[in-house]
Amino acid sequence: MVQQYEFALPAFERGYHIITAEVQRQLKGALPDRGMLHLFIKHTSAALTINENADPDVRTDFESIFNHVVPENLPFLTHTIEGPDDMPAHIKAAMIGSSITIPITKGRLNLGTWQGVYLCEFRNQGGSRKLVATVYG
Repeated sequence: MVQQYEFALPAFERGYHIITAEVQRQLKGALPDRGMLHLFIKHTSAALTINENADPDVRTDFESIFNHVVPENLPFLTHTIEGPDDMPAHIKAAMIGSSITIPITKGRLNLGTWQGVYLCEFRNQGGSRKLVATVYG
């Protein structure tokens, strides 16, 4: 059995945001006893990942590290029409990825104790982000 749902997240400021509760809210009653959730973001300047859900310093450090690795205003970039944050956002999104897969056990996302689903927002004004959730069960 495969079910698919599409939903929009509200606009988030630039940074790394835990969206686990919102994903669970959107899928309330849709998760089987056992299966897999595949979550895909329909954007090229934001990403999804799973990481630390307890200490907010982790999210701050992610932002610092990725800005150091892929800074804005690199003189050799040619895709600059949408602003200095756009091309670095595309690169960061490609580095992290557009999808994650999470096991479902007993009707719940089977994440580790300290794991949460992150929306990685790389644009200064990214706006609402659309996700596709495919549930295999």
